[in-house]
Amino acid sequence: MSIVSVVLAIHVLAATFWAGSTFTLARIDGKSAGALFGPQMGAAVTSILAGGYLWHTLFAPGSEHTVLGAGALAAIAAAVVQAVVIGRVRRRIESEAGARSRALLAQRVAGGLLTASIVCMVVQ
Repeated sequence: MSIVSVVLAIHVLAATFWAGSTFTLARIDGKSAGALFGPQMGAAVTSILAGGYLWHTLFAPGSEHTVLGAGALAAIAAAVVQAVVIGRVRRRIESEAGARSRALLAQRVAGGLLTASIVCMVVQ
């Protein structure tokens, strides 16, 4: 088994958890967003780093992969939205409706961005 295969598996597994938990939290009331913040951010960072390694390893410098690049940017934007918004309110999600609604909105925005990212990766 090659290192690329191992990194690809790590990338897919981390991204699957990240996207799946985001999609789930975007459909429920947002109370679990605080509890899943750490695992989601861990999966996001793992997925982005593994994807960066794969990009660097598999594509020649200057090669045209604009759709895949757009998907990577959408994933990074999703991570930023979650980190900034949920990171600020995660300790108050259980007790404050306003914090819960901000977390829910962040999950929905991130879910849309991750959907775009997935579509870009599939069509590339």
